[in-house]
Amino acid sequence: MAVYNHFKGIPELPELPNLKKKRPKVMAIVDEDNCTGCQACVPFCPVDCIEPVPIEKYGSPIPPVQVRFDECIGCQVCARVCTKLTWDAIRIMKTDLFEELYQIKID
Repeated sequence: MAVYNHFKGIPELPELPNLKKKRPKVMAIVDEDNCTGCQACVPFCPVDCIEPVPIEKYGSPIPPVQVRFDECIGCQVCARVCTKLTWDAIRIMKTDLFEELYQIKID
């Protein structure tokens, strides 16, 4: 009788979090006025850089989401998920333009 190992052990966490390997060409920007707060994009982000906006900011029971720009790798998955599954509230912007408009330096 064959024995299968269906339950794998929990992997060890690295001591230091992963950092971006290179500067992304584009950035994901959430239009908070257009976001429904459904969080459909959150589980699809490969680097887990999407989170709800603090409730205190809007006082809404279902706050929109936001992207942590210093962690975004510009994969565009969140924008595609938002467009296909929900509301089209995530825009993709060239990183140079993003830095100019928001006065945030992306490494």
